[in-house]
Amino acid sequence: MALGKDYASQECSIARALEIVGERWTLLVVRDAFYGVRRYNDFLVHLGIPRAVLAARLQTLTTEGVLEKRRYQQSPPRDEYVLTERGLALWPTLRALGLWGRDHFTDAQLRVFRHATCGTERELGRYDECPDCGTVVPVSDVEMLPGPGADPNPADPISRVMLKPKRLLEPIELESV
Repeated sequence: MALGKDYASQECSIARALEIVGERWTLLVVRDAFYGVRRYNDFLVHLGIPRAVLAARLQTLTTEGVLEKRRYQQSPPRDEYVLTERGLALWPTLRALGLWGRDHFTDAQLRVFRHATCGTERELGRYDECPDCGTVVPVSDVEMLPGPGADPNPADPISRVMLKPKRLLEPIELESV
């Protein structure tokens, strides 16, 4: 019996969410969008994803309102992908999944997330609370830094940009690499 492509018989919000973000590459595309990746070729280079799969994932995420396609160049026409409010709402899920993966499957801390606005040197808590000022930090105020387990000499240019502190959602510009 073939495995179905949806969870139509499931009356469950988790099942509905999995129809949109449950494919193996999808959450990595969304993760990269939080990291500031916006352009098709940048997703391609950083993820090592097949072109057809990336195109399909971007189309689904756009159709479902997780990403918005924006034109950044007219000639030739080129678009970038930006998280919508629906997409931004996935941050706590991605953060929790990342912490779960780190706690249970690796000892390497690849990224550190801090509260950029208050300037704390300490990492955010499990629920994105700032250990110094006590507020729950909105994703736009989260600063990402390489963790002690990060590769100091990564092969791809996106990972090299992420060796410097940057705020989440801030677009990655490869021209500065």
